[in-house]
Amino acid sequence: MKLLIIGGSGHVSGALARAAVARGDAVWAVTRGKRPLPEGVRSIVADRKDSEAMAAAFAAFGLEWDLVVDCICFDLPDIRQDIALFRERTRQFVLVSTDFVYDPARRSFPQPATTCAYVSGGDGSLEYGRKKRLCELELIESDTGAMAWAIVRPTHIYGAPSELGCLPLHGRDPRLIARLRSGETIHLVGGGHFLQQPILATDLADLVLSMAGNERAFAGIFNAAGPDVIESRRYYEIVAETLGVRPNIVETPVDAYLAEHPGQAPFLCHRFYDLAPLRSAGLSVPATPLVDGLRRHVETLLTQSLTDPAAL
Repeated sequence: MKLLIIGGSGHVSGALARAAVARGDAVWAVTRGKRPLPEGVRSIVADRKDSEAMAAAFAAFGLEWDLVVDCICFDLPDIRQDIALFRERTRQFVLVSTDFVYDPARRSFPQPATTCAYVSGGDGSLEYGRKKRLCELELIESDTGAMAWAIVRPTHIYGAPSELGCLPLHGRDPRLIARLRSGETIHLVGGGHFLQQPILATDLADLVLSMAGNERAFAGIFNAAGPDVIESRRYYEIVAETLGVRPNIVETPVDAYLAEHPGQAPFLCHRFYDLAPLRSAGLSVPATPLVDGLRRHVETLLTQSLTDPAAL
């Protein structure tokens, strides 16, 4: 398969690129050339914010792909660019969206992909979710020609090299390992009692690759989550157990925190999903237990810290 990734050097896009190369696919990635790509990935250097440069880059290559995956589509100009560039250049397109498209105050449990309760906007993560939903709608409602499409909505994604942490005030906290080791207090909004279903980046990559050529995925919208529904505080407990320490978790009241940080609302709700639609479509269902995935995540970061002590 010939795969093109918009991104390629990030957390999700890097995992996707490595998984595709490992299975023998020919992989290209569009990046600005600021960071190295995974081994075996061919580079197309262009800034997606420069539409003319993007168009020129693809005209020069003159290639067609079996699958294009956009991991960094954040706003309407991005998805419009995708449709214009690839409707004649690829058989299939996958948009990596987010579960932040759902209105955090009107969620269902478990949350289905079909709903009328979408986020309407706001600050921070609320606005991020609104823009992602607009990208989804643009793809759904546009004339994409012979290009089949699918949308995947991952929940919290973990796995090295990303930072650890899934909940305010310690989300993607670069010092979380150091804080736990030193016995520092970990302040979790709501005491970390919100339910969620984190997904390992490599499981997400396998899911996306399983969409390739699968007609049951065409025009499909899929939630993407791991196999385990846990309280958010359990995430931090697993990290601490891996380090051989006990976490000192203290509750930060939800109402007071949201009054000051309303844009963080998408984090402060239950986020879990029924994975049956993935099975029904014959897709790769994420299966890595959270305990195993998080331990590998922590161990990889610890190994990296041996060569870069400042990382922790």
